[in-house]
Amino acid sequence: MATGRINWLNRLAAVTVWALSASAGAANLEAGTVPSKDDLPKTLKGHVMTLASDIGERSVERGRGLDRARAYVIDVLDKAGLHVREQTYTYKGRPAQREVANIIATLPDYTELTPPYLVGAHYDTVWGTPGADDNASGVAVLLELAKRAVVDPLPVPVTFVAFTLEEPPSFGTDHQGSRVFVRNLRDKGQEVAGAIVLEMVGMTKPDQEYPLALRLAGYPNRGDFIGVVGNSNSKVFGKRVVAGMRQNPALPVETLYVWLNGWLLPDTRLSDHASFWDVGIPALMVTDTAYFRNPNYHNPGDRPETLDYRFMAELVDSLDRALRSLP
Repeated sequence: MATGRINWLNRLAAVTVWALSASAGAANLEAGTVPSKDDLPKTLKGHVMTLASDIGERSVERGRGLDRARAYVIDVLDKAGLHVREQTYTYKGRPAQREVANIIATLPDYTELTPPYLVGAHYDTVWGTPGADDNASGVAVLLELAKRAVVDPLPVPVTFVAFTLEEPPSFGTDHQGSRVFVRNLRDKGQEVAGAIVLEMVGMTKPDQEYPLALRLAGYPNRGDFIGVVGNSNSKVFGKRVVAGMRQNPALPVETLYVWLNGWLLPDTRLSDHASFWDVGIPALMVTDTAYFRNPNYHNPGDRPETLDYRFMAELVDSLDRALRSLP
């Protein structure tokens, strides 16, 4: 969550580096299979361990972590049987120019006749954090939703997108991955029926904080729910998604819909969903509420062992139900 390349040789290098560093836990992830309910927490943890422990920091500003994460996400989606392509562009910033990419995955039977729904999550981090909750947790849930959609096809078209460069210094600029994605949509005259953006979805706590404006709004005082945030234009879409999610009684869901695209409550704009809001596309942020729950936000403490993988597994189940209930 924000505050406030390849030629074939590069690809080969990125995949090789990831393969040499992958943990034994991640090696046991069978990309083309869907884990059982009991095994799903372990599988989600394997994804998070690879991204946040084996790879670690995934900042565009230094190191090769961003490229290694890119290779990992592509590998999992490809082995699961999705059609994967990269939307590459050049990041022009410090310390130098480099090629970056959004990763776009469609299901085997996808056609462009009907505007798809979208499930997205960013895979980069800021400096100095392994980014387990922010946002390896979101990527892990996206990967498992995509794998389920291949094994048990969805009744509606869904595109899965791993966004690059959500974090500073790119957030809110033309280099932000979701802004590049949305701009490309508009340039091609393409549409999205609605976007679900996963932003920090792995933390639970006995207590819960809120922005000042929401402290008297009657929200729970325990941090054991998942939040769904939309703007006024997303309310109809949000109600459909939340109704599907609530078919899973094991995961409490709380909602917030804001006016004026969230500008009156800026905390609600700090992820890739805002890129869709700003061009009139319905979009939801699904979140554990980020720094209102997680004390490790954007610091070295955001590590895999701090997350609740059963909570994340319930979210996979809830979102899978939601996608299957959409018209």
